[in-house]
Amino acid sequence: MSELCKTAVIGDSASVSGFAALGLSVFRETDGDKISRLITRLASNGFGVIYITEPAAALAAETIKKYRSRRLPAIVLIPAIEGNTGEGMRGLHEAVEKAVGSDILN
Repeated sequence: MSELCKTAVIGDSASVSGFAALGLSVFRETDGDKISRLITRLASNGFGVIYITEPAAALAAETIKKYRSRRLPAIVLIPAIEGNTGEGMRGLHEAVEKAVGSDILN
């Protein structure tokens, strides 16, 4: 696969704006229906990784559940500035442990 993986970040403006400096596609959205449609659109347009803040993910839980069994896109929950449940950090720890063999974040 020679093509770079397209990566998106979804969430409230305060939480996701900084990701644009990293070259990621940033989507400032807080409406559940719009987030669900956005995830579907990104998935069908070749985005391989979608980072989404915990509060935004909670608003689009059913849509995210549909993509959990698929290889792509990988939907990764990340902490937001506010309104976190801890799910994003748990997922990050699990992903690191799976990739490296131990949780090096602790």
